Amino acid sequence: MPDIRVQPDPFDYGQVCAAFAQAHCDNGAIVSFCGIVRGENGLQAMEIEHYPGMTERALHRIAEQAMTRWTLGGALILHRHGPLTPGEPIMMVATAARHRADAFAAADFMMDYLKSRAPFWKKERRASGERWVAARDLDEQALSRW
Repeated sequence: MPDIRVQPDPFDYGQVCAAFAQAHCDNGAIVSFCGIVRGENGLQAMEIEHYPGMTERALHRIAEQAMTRWTLGGALILHRHGPLTPGEPIMMVATAARHRADAFAAADFMMDYLKSRAPFWKKERRASGERWVAARDLDEQALSRW
């Protein structure tokens, strides 16, 4: 069963990784990825919105697909919502598997699907104003390999 967390509160990436690794210590590989808010081009803040319930179900489906497709001992998706500032962790994924190839592939798969299919909406705030972040063609193209 994957661990899905959608929360407004900050998280300590190192602590979450260590707890995940400890919970899955019978596996030979742990892979994790943490995304942070980029502070480029004068970004002051990012607001992330979602629909509670719907978002968790969508993330659960993504993680379940990864667990079905690869031999995983565990999967974690953690994603924040609300106001975030540059440098803050915004999300993370982690996978546990007997072998590294499955752990890397599953983490990569989950990231590609999170970038394009997870129901989050992002608004950037700059001194010049606010704008909603549009989906990127590159993120959609990444799905073609799966």
